[in-house]
Amino acid sequence: MTDVVPVFDFIVLIPCYNDKAGLLKSLGSVKYEGSKLMVLVVDDGSETPTATDEISAVLPPGTTIKVLRLSTNVGITQALNRGLNRIMEMNGVDFVSRYVARLDCGDLCAPQRFYRQVAFLEENNNIDLLGSWCVFENFETGDKFVYRTPTEDRKIKRAMYFRNIFIHPTVMWRTEIMKRRNVYPENFPHAEDYGLFYQWMDADVRTAVLPEKLVTCRINVKGLSLANRNGQLESRLKVIRTYGRNKLLMSLGVLKLWMLMAVPYSLVFRMKKLLAGNN
Repeated sequence: MTDVVPVFDFIVLIPCYNDKAGLLKSLGSVKYEGSKLMVLVVDDGSETPTATDEISAVLPPGTTIKVLRLSTNVGITQALNRGLNRIMEMNGVDFVSRYVARLDCGDLCAPQRFYRQVAFLEENNNIDLLGSWCVFENFETGDKFVYRTPTEDRKIKRAMYFRNIFIHPTVMWRTEIMKRRNVYPENFPHAEDYGLFYQWMDADVRTAVLPEKLVTCRINVKGLSLANRNGQLESRLKVIRTYGRNKLLMSLGVLKLWMLMAVPYSLVFRMKKLLAGNN
């Protein structure tokens, strides 16, 4: 008798390092039919590993849970790549999943997020990489701003010279595009997502962004992105110079990044909040 290979609509890939509370809070915001959902947690050498039953308790009933435990802390880029490689090894053998979605510890999904993204990709076979608008919020102070971006492929690819249109925890992509480039580049520290998405676009991956606030991203002043802000900006410079094809846009994008390096984040945040508003 042949075993039936389970079929999932998507896999949620979420790395975790010493943030059990953030992990459980984020997974608790995932709403979808459990039988069509898999969650892959990459435990990046946490001091206290999160037990599967703790994860199961916050997810929809019937959700398939996989935990990839790393013996030592290898950092987010390698942790994500271990997760993607595991998905590629298992997909089509142990299960079939059409899409991969990202989420980070501490970030919260709107109840309709995954329903909206799956429906959009089902209706638009020409789109491979999908993001959404989001809200950046400091949960301790209540400060927040809405992050809006272009939504169409041509405008997205132009705007990528100036900022990362695809905020990492908002994205969902077709599993099949990982055959073109299936891992995050390790030569762009703190901007591995920007590098991967640029590589995909360089391979003619079609993109879109849903003009809906489907994720609330935690502003963590102690987090990697802020603590290594200048390193991240330098990596974004490298990405643009490596993959940029339009010399004028590349020059303007580089100029903007140089200016950002000279401005403290507190001022940048106030400007974003002023320009974006809270609605």
